[in-house]
Amino acid sequence: MQMLKLFFFSFLILLPASAAPAQPGVTPTSSSPEKKLVIEVEIPAPVHDVWLAFTTSEGLVTWLAPKATVDLRPGGNWIVSFPGRSSTGGGSIVSFIPEKELVLAALAPDQFPHVRAERTMAVFTFEPRGDATMVRLTQTGWKTGKEWDRAYEYLVAGNAELLSTLYHRFAEGPIDWRRLAAPAANSGDKEQK
Repeated sequence: MQMLKLFFFSFLILLPASAAPAQPGVTPTSSSPEKKLVIEVEIPAPVHDVWLAFTTSEGLVTWLAPKATVDLRPGGNWIVSFPGRSSTGGGSIVSFIPEKELVLAALAPDQFPHVRAERTMAVFTFEPRGDATMVRLTQTGWKTGKEWDRAYEYLVAGNAELLSTLYHRFAEGPIDWRRLAAPAANSGDKEQK
């Protein structure tokens, strides 16, 4: 059941900041006066495999969401969605350098409508480290105001969870969404007996 909770978020996450614990191997950093969100994690897989998991529809469904659309071109979509949710997450692709960088105009969760409408820039870099890959997210374009501050705090935890889930994809294997949905659907039956 805990695994199910980890995966029901849209890109740039739908979990409240307080619900996402610190993840081993995920390091949030910040060293600039400009407000930016920087998170990195070392993935136990070669850059080619991590790139495919991150930039293809087939790859995203192995770790992020049961439904994903990636049109890997400037202006293309990088979108995930979940059954029973009207909201989507992700963004539009601004640019990419194969196996090195993906830049998205990121969609914030629905509860932050002004941030979602204006978008932030999410730059994912992929750096080979022997048989592993360092993935770093640098998210900029943050403005001032209460909604922007709340969205930032929310996404610090949410994006750490995003990269942690990518890590677990390679450390433990792909997610079987049907298996995860089955226990949730049957949990009500067990409680009634």
